[in-house]
Amino acid sequence: MASDASNSSSSSFILVGFPGLEAFPTCLGVLFCSAYVLALVGNGAVLLVTGLDKSLRAPCHRLLAMLAAVDVLMVTAVVPKLLGVLWLNSAEMGYVACFVQMFLVHSATSAESGLLLAMAIDRYVAICHPLRYHSILSARAVAQMGLAIVLRALLFMVPLMGLVTSLPYCGPRVVPHSYCEHQAVAGLACADPRPAGLYSVAASSLTVGADGACIAASYGSILRAVPGRGALRRALSTCGCHLCVVLLFYLPGIVSVYAQHLGSAVPAPARVLLADLYLALPAALNPLVYSGRTRPVRRALLRMLLPGKARA
Repeated sequence: MASDASNSSSSSFILVGFPGLEAFPTCLGVLFCSAYVLALVGNGAVLLVTGLDKSLRAPCHRLLAMLAAVDVLMVTAVVPKLLGVLWLNSAEMGYVACFVQMFLVHSATSAESGLLLAMAIDRYVAICHPLRYHSILSARAVAQMGLAIVLRALLFMVPLMGLVTSLPYCGPRVVPHSYCEHQAVAGLACADPRPAGLYSVAASSLTVGADGACIAASYGSILRAVPGRGALRRALSTCGCHLCVVLLFYLPGIVSVYAQHLGSAVPAPARVLLADLYLALPAALNPLVYSGRTRPVRRALLRMLLPGKARA
């Protein structure tokens, strides 16, 4: 069916979905639809409560709102089309739409990594320089960090998009993936796609490596600065949400990225499923982590949902 569909439009790509797992469209659809609904509801609640509740105006809450917005963008760029492929056999995707999706997905992952670094800096300043917290992380400083994160994501993606879009696609445009993942799309080109692949590996490794090293350095500084076991326990409790979100984002991300580049060493169903879970699960679980473990956010959500009981 994919080969027939590939002839329907010379300017379109055909998304296979999950190669090797075509017999499970209902189960896969329910899994990703549930994750999408959870991500929309959870991140929407975070955006709503941080926007309306005046007690959530601290720098950490502004960064949390940015993270929620990026998560919504990331899953919305992928999951609706994925569900269309699984449930509606809507596998065709226009040339421009494919590259727009590619740009949004990879920009969002870069931005999320930058936001996790900014949140680590926030925790370092809050614990090591509490009296200067609001002067160091002013509203202007947080806005500048957000702008720098967006600009870095764009600077990372523009050369990659130039390399991928400049490739000639003269054969069947059947993408062995559930979304326009750049490695899968570049593999369809009639020219050598290795420059795009090498740039992608180098840039993503540099971004993740630099952000991860800075996050580790911030926590190392926190461990050195906090005296005594009791204070250390309280500091780690304060950082617990951020640590959970960092692990939830980086560990599956590293496995997914290198699985895509190992090619035949990793089965195609595993590669595609890993890539989609990497995009969907952190976006769905991040709001649960923060609303469940961060007291101000949890209280604000309760005040919004149950105003009578919250006052009591």
